[in-house]
Amino acid sequence: MFRQVAEDFAKELDDAACDRQLAGALETVSRRIGFDHFALNLEAHSAEFGTSAVLLHDYPGEWASVYTTFELAGRDPVRRACDRSFSGFAWERIKEFVPLTRGDSQMLAIGRECGIGDGFTVPRHLPGRVRGSCTFAVGPDNKLPHEFLQIAEVIGAMALTHALRFIGMVSEARPPQLSDRQRECLLWIARGKTAAETAIILGISPETVNQHLKLARERYSVHCCQSLILSALFDGLIGFSDIFHL
Repeated sequence: MFRQVAEDFAKELDDAACDRQLAGALETVSRRIGFDHFALNLEAHSAEFGTSAVLLHDYPGEWASVYTTFELAGRDPVRRACDRSFSGFAWERIKEFVPLTRGDSQMLAIGRECGIGDGFTVPRHLPGRVRGSCTFAVGPDNKLPHEFLQIAEVIGAMALTHALRFIGMVSEARPPQLSDRQRECLLWIARGKTAAETAIILGISPETVNQHLKLARERYSVHCCQSLILSALFDGLIGFSDIFHL
């Protein structure tokens, strides 16, 4: 099912040429994987294009109004946690990244009163150039669908990548370069293969596969394959069509 959800969403993104269409695709997929709401925000800075931003969500109107009226973005613990994580995180893990103050707890409590109970956030930041996140949330009476968090991370990365592309912003800095063999290993891992399975496919040893992946992680300064996949997707070194054979 996970693969089918990702493939279907990738096809919807191919047809999404504006904010409204991307929001519609996110609303559909968030319900499909057990969430009640989504929110995507992206800020991109370029010497050539200046600053561009995308903000999409289907949060309850009351919470959106409170968040905007009282300018809570600067105090949002989820937003602060995003700056400390390269991979998606459930909100119950926020305290692992940033200390939760009394004000943070009050903000989360107000969110619950306004219809936002728990959530899972996928961050993506390139210092000085891009800051963004894609969040999937459930209502106060619903539990976080932990069985779908892995696919939620993939969906969030896909949405952020697409948003960056259709606002016309590109990374000014050259992304890390992977060798052909490193990219091949990364692609098969992204397709769900293990190192052992990838070794058989490529005709090399599992140790060599792991070494290629280790070097690729070092070039991106990340510590796990999931973060490596997301980073490479975001920079365009691999594409969703490569993974899903669209």
